[in-house]
Amino acid sequence: MAPGTEVASLAAAIEAVEHLKARKGAFRIALIPPEVLRALNDGLIETVNLNEFLALELPQLARSVAGHIGLDAASERLVDTLAMLSAFKPMQRHGHIARALYDLAALHDERDAVAHRLATHASDVARCWAAQWVTLSQLPLAGQLEAVRRFAADPHFGVREIAWMAVRDAVVGSLDEALALLQPWVRDEDPNIRRFASELTRPRGVWCAQIEALKAEPWRALPLLEPLRADGSRYVQNSVANWLNDASKTQAEWVDGVCARWMKESNTPETRYIAKRALRTLAKTSG
Repeated sequence: MAPGTEVASLAAAIEAVEHLKARKGAFRIALIPPEVLRALNDGLIETVNLNEFLALELPQLARSVAGHIGLDAASERLVDTLAMLSAFKPMQRHGHIARALYDLAALHDERDAVAHRLATHASDVARCWAAQWVTLSQLPLAGQLEAVRRFAADPHFGVREIAWMAVRDAVVGSLDEALALLQPWVRDEDPNIRRFASELTRPRGVWCAQIEALKAEPWRALPLLEPLRADGSRYVQNSVANWLNDASKTQAEWVDGVCARWMKESNTPETRYIAKRALRTLAKTSG
């Protein structure tokens, strides 16, 4: 099938399941309608909740996505990877698939076109794999941040989480550079971008390496936190509060002082919300 025909065929298949996009996710995997599950595994729609994500048949989805982006779904590299997936933990499986697709793309005559198709794929999981390519790119930190930005701003929550995790190790390895490079991000118009800068640098974070330097000296990140202390987005507010709550477990007095100062200098509902959540661990230990 010619490339133009493949694109038209994929577009038609996506249009045919357009009615599924407004669905509410099933609250049990067993209740996911077969039509939805087929569309998910064919890479035609995004997941809308964790149950759909967990219900995915990853080998089928990986083969579908490979074909969509112009790679050989029957290649030995991909087939071998899919055959060994069950030996790994669930999230590790995604990393192995991303690596296999990355290796195949590296051999493709139109590597950039393949990468673009994966980064703009209809499936959120496919875009997560594209975000993981940033980790594999061996770009310097500035290049990784530039490459991951589109995923940090992705409309799907899952892609945004993978985005910051993809560059977390690079940030840990070049912390001062990262703190400087991210300063424009916390002033961006897009709350997803602002939240990314905060979430990426959390001292402890979730499912990721801890940043020991910021556990010991959280004040080094104040240039990122200060512009967010009265942010209008609840998404950003929660991240900033969680950042400070992380820091309170090692530098309680400093966090208490920052929150007190913010409340004095910016006594807004947004700042009060951040401060209250930021001090929740300290409130428990003192109460």
